[in-house]
Amino acid sequence: MSEKWSQDVTEHSDALDLEEHIFESDDPEAIARSLKRSAESSDRRKAEPYRSAMSMLTFYINRAGKNLPEKQKKVLEQAKDELRKLFGRDND
Repeated sequence: MSEKWSQDVTEHSDALDLEEHIFESDDPEAIARSLKRSAESSDRRKAEPYRSAMSMLTFYINRAGKNLPEKQKKVLEQAKDELRKLFGRDND
């Protein structure tokens, strides 16, 4: 297999239909809105929409690890905050 398994999971998630290249965006709000949309419209997810969206974002950050540029990591961390706001979970 030429692709890493984590890339395959991100691109072909069984739980969420993700917007193509969404994690490459430099707009944390757009990332959060896209994840929220995907999580709420999925009928294959096993957890509530908030948890599914946050899990996918955290998974991507963790799997990218040191290959993730610091600037993009900051954007993705900000997307977590935006996701919390969108779901009314500011305290989580």
